[in-house]
Amino acid sequence: MYFLVKRVWDIFLVLILAPFWLPIFFVLAIVVKLSSPGPIFFTQKRYGRSKKFFQIYKFRSMYANAPKDVPTHLLQDPAKLITPVGRFLRKTSLDELPQLFNILRGDISLVGPRPALWNQDDLMAERDKYGANDIPVGLTGLAQISGRDELPIETKAAFDGEYVKRMGFFYDLYILVRTALKAVIGSGVVEGGQ
Repeated sequence: MYFLVKRVWDIFLVLILAPFWLPIFFVLAIVVKLSSPGPIFFTQKRYGRSKKFFQIYKFRSMYANAPKDVPTHLLQDPAKLITPVGRFLRKTSLDELPQLFNILRGDISLVGPRPALWNQDDLMAERDKYGANDIPVGLTGLAQISGRDELPIETKAAFDGEYVKRMGFFYDLYILVRTALKAVIGSGVVEGGQ
């Protein structure tokens, strides 16, 4: 029952806030398109709830010739592959804005463990210990407000497990507010971090 209420809340919140985020979305889409050759959006195969795969949407933040399915922390020199606009998008987390459409599609929730890359078996194995692969993945989560890229995989998974224990409407609201504050100051983002 909780997950049904969570789904309705996700859709309601994304739609009610559409007059605020849609104009930003369209401006960023134009900026990304004009700033460097290539598509506006970047899609990537990610793990969803119960380890089912889906395609996640992001604004493209790297040059079009960057490797698509390699985590940033495994790239030789990720800073050289990120566009100037992409650097800003990543610092402010605005590259994640297209994931609001993933929420409307039902791929992700507003709050939950961040969707792991299709090849992040180490993270998925750690999350299995806490039951964190059995709940909806999210646009943001407890690990994102607790350190984000600065955290090792074991710690991220432990935070995801903590969320499993405490998840609820008010806890989700707390995480959303903290996420907004972190996005404004751009803390926890480390290019090439895990």
